[in-house]
Amino acid sequence: MPQQYHAADSETGLEVEVTGEFPADPDDRVRIARTTNLFTRLMSTILSTENDYERRERFKAIETQLELADALIRGDTAEVQQLMRSTLTSMGVTEEQLREAQEQIRKQLESMGGDPSALESLFGTSSEAPSEPDDLPTLEDLGPLEELFEGGDDQPPTAEGDRDTSDDPPSGETPPDGESPEGRS
Repeated sequence: MPQQYHAADSETGLEVEVTGEFPADPDDRVRIARTTNLFTRLMSTILSTENDYERRERFKAIETQLELADALIRGDTAEVQQLMRSTLTSMGVTEEQLREAQEQIRKQLESMGGDPSALESLFGTSSEAPSEPDDLPTLEDLGPLEELFEGGDDQPPTAEGDRDTSDDPPSGETPPDGESPEGRS
């Protein structure tokens, strides 16, 4: 039986409902609830933008970020590279500036004892001659995706650190009614 999670923004009245078969683990259900609430708040913020041009630009920006998140989760390195380059190019960053940034990051990684070879996979380029299409890195070249995010204290802040979570249930507990996936017919 499909389950539903419902989220609403009180300021705009926007409502989002997610229907599907959800994992039974309470932590997963909390993540579903938080993600749906965040998406609802995000959509509400964009929809409340009065300027048509700014609203469309915000939609484009969030579409790209969601596509990037999806590609990262799937481990699709080529799509991640394409989306990153497309985003940076649309912001006015030139290929030369990308190469310079890559070289700066490489030097910093080397000085910290890191492996700069992962940059080629992430950037899709090398500081040497440009690659032919057949020479593009594969997922195997990149290594396990988890290794890209190892680093202990150097980890980026989690979403939990980005906003007030006082209304969120403690980990392992199901959120109050109306805020958690529940079976509905």
